[in-house]
Amino acid sequence: MLTAVQAGAYLHHLHLYTPDPAGLASFYAEVMDMAVVDLQSGPRGGTFMLAGPGRRLILSDGPAKTLGHAGFALRDQDGLDGLCARAEAHGLAPTPIVTPLFGPGAFAVTDPDHNTIVFGLAQPEPPRRGLRGPVQHLTLATKSVRAIEGFYAEKLGFAVADRVVDATGRVTTCFMRGNHEHHNLACFLQDRAGIDHHAYEAGEWDTIRDWADRFAAHGVTLMWGPGRHGPGNNLFIFIEDPDGNWIEVSAELEVIHDRPVKEWPHEERTLNLWGRAIMRS
Repeated sequence: MLTAVQAGAYLHHLHLYTPDPAGLASFYAEVMDMAVVDLQSGPRGGTFMLAGPGRRLILSDGPAKTLGHAGFALRDQDGLDGLCARAEAHGLAPTPIVTPLFGPGAFAVTDPDHNTIVFGLAQPEPPRRGLRGPVQHLTLATKSVRAIEGFYAEKLGFAVADRVVDATGRVTTCFMRGNHEHHNLACFLQDRAGIDHHAYEAGEWDTIRDWADRFAAHGVTLMWGPGRHGPGNNLFIFIEDPDGNWIEVSAELEVIHDRPVKEWPHEERTLNLWGRAIMRS
């Protein structure tokens, strides 16, 4: 058995449901600099697959702001087999799944909030042009941070990087990682379950500037930022897509090799060292 960290799990792609697949595909193509690389026609616009440098997105018909699945790629076949064995040993009932973005042997598990998480080996892809911004992390909304942390950290072996704790001792946020990056999976305490936001890694401050200029050129206003998070120490800006999904573009995320879990106070300055924050709870 292997942990997610030992298997080198990184966020590879997302599948989002939308009531307007064609319209949302146009947004991600134009604003997020992604090309439509596959299309299956259907009565309500079908399924679109889009890709840019290091970023991939599947869009298909369904309720807005709903996760179809999150796809985490693993380092190699040993990692895939070892993590699958771990999921079986912890009673997660891994289910074989076929997706065009992963090779044979991919499997899916379902978390306590009914989110589908797929693990697999990335299929070879051609080089893609566009603005730097690999898909980097997924943050979930949940009514129980403890249940989500228990599932991903204890059962699948993601490592906890940081927690945010309120004055009563309640954990309101948990940041987890499947590799050396501070987090590629997180959860915020809210009064609902689903997606909070997903993020793309710009790498450096100048590339965040370039993304902001691109958003401005397409008439998209920043909804939050620029700012700097406490946990992860990353720079950020946020926008919103036409379905209301929050999109973060981030840079300079902390790299962790070995350190204790940090606890942060539940306050605005934790979420944004530079100013105002969007508090979830």
